[in-house]
Amino acid sequence: MIVEIDKKSGFCFGVINAIRAAENELNDSEYLYCLGDIVHNGKEVERLETKGLKTISKEEYFTLKDCKVLIRAHGEPPATYEYAKQNNIELIDATCPVVLTLQEKVKRSYESKASLQGQLVIYGKKGHAEIEGLNGQTDYNAIVIESKDEIEKIDTTRPVSFYSQTTKRIEDFNEIAGLIHAKMQPGVPVEIKDTICRQVSNRVPNLKVFSKNYDMILFVAGRKSSNGQYLFSICKEENPNSFIISRTDEIKKEWFAGVNSVGICGATSTPNWLMEEVADWVNTNFN
Repeated sequence: MIVEIDKKSGFCFGVINAIRAAENELNDSEYLYCLGDIVHNGKEVERLETKGLKTISKEEYFTLKDCKVLIRAHGEPPATYEYAKQNNIELIDATCPVVLTLQEKVKRSYESKASLQGQLVIYGKKGHAEIEGLNGQTDYNAIVIESKDEIEKIDTTRPVSFYSQTTKRIEDFNEIAGLIHAKMQPGVPVEIKDTICRQVSNRVPNLKVFSKNYDMILFVAGRKSSNGQYLFSICKEENPNSFIISRTDEIKKEWFAGVNSVGICGATSTPNWLMEEVADWVNTNFN
């Protein structure tokens, strides 16, 4: 059986930076707190926990003082930084530069539109760490929508600035942007800001080609990974015989009936070593 890993899959630079920051600190420290999962991949989190990384919740964070805490690539709202200043917490800030730039844009846009009673709308997953960080820039006054069905929340008579979580699907963002334009009253300003991360969207053309070249696709991603769900949907559209897994014990042998070639790919939050582990599993069981 032919088994190949997509060379263009794996960690994006934002995740690489966060993991490198954690590993560098753990080389000199017995442990390090991380606010939320450092990456939306359970196996990678487990690997780093063996090195001393301690994942904490937001509730736990707001009880700490006199310690070091890593801020992951997803970013954090201003309240997190304020608490650190007041409680002698040293923050190791690994916020992705793309997310950091987006936070600054959202903050400036919100403040500049306040006098005009403007609305700042963000397309993204409610409760997602990145969305929480972005909404925090607006004092939690942004309108967060998860789909086109929620654009009814937007007041058609007030100016709109429309942004997106960096890992959403570009086609869906453009569709919603068009619907917002069509919905607004004549003359009401609408500002559309495409803030989709190209580290994600630029992988789409390659995945479309890669997925067609194999009898079956095993897409490796954590269950919490938004970009993983998006990129897997691309594979599934091109090759219906595609399956998403987060670890090898989720693979079912019956999937391989009549299969002679397997392509393995993953999200921007999927480590290369995990895709290699999946390839080894397939080779061990079918070669």
